[in-house]
Amino acid sequence: MNDEIPARQIRAVHTETTIRVYQAYSPAIADAALEAGTFAPPFKRERMTWIKPSFLWMAYRCGWAAKPGQERVLALDITREGFAWALDHAALSHYDPDVHPDRETWRRQVKTSPVRVQWDPERGIRLGPLKHRSLQMGLSGEAVDRYVDKWIAAVTDVTATMRDIGALVAANRIDEAEALLPAEHPYPRV
Repeated sequence: MNDEIPARQIRAVHTETTIRVYQAYSPAIADAALEAGTFAPPFKRERMTWIKPSFLWMAYRCGWAAKPGQERVLALDITREGFAWALDHAALSHYDPDVHPDRETWRRQVKTSPVRVQWDPERGIRLGPLKHRSLQMGLSGEAVDRYVDKWIAAVTDVTATMRDIGALVAANRIDEAEALLPAEHPYPRV
């Protein structure tokens, strides 16, 4: 049996009906989202919003919930149908000659797509890059409206867990830190 992780793989907490993604925000945006059960002002729908299925990639991006404007980390359980729609309407954020016939075709896709996809190096518990890549998805326009109005099934504040794991890593208590990580599994694309 081959246990090697593919170069690109979506790993996430997921159920039969939802997939969990993460976002980090200021306290004002996080509090409003928790109160509303979805995003509400001061969240701005006009801006591209990036979702990440990987907890450790989110930890890397927000510095264990310590970076300004990213002090609060939310876990958002969204519908699998919504996630599939986003993937089906996505354009790669960079030109790839193995995917696009030419740069102009790629440019057209990026201009007309409400979703951008990037594959960034997945992160280990110490936040160093791993060999395989993790999905990051940028939502804009119609995709943001669908995300906010239809896809979000639950909003959970995971800031304390994020900070606890970060503190354990800083104290070199890696086994304890890893025990607190959410159980992410390969996400089946159907």
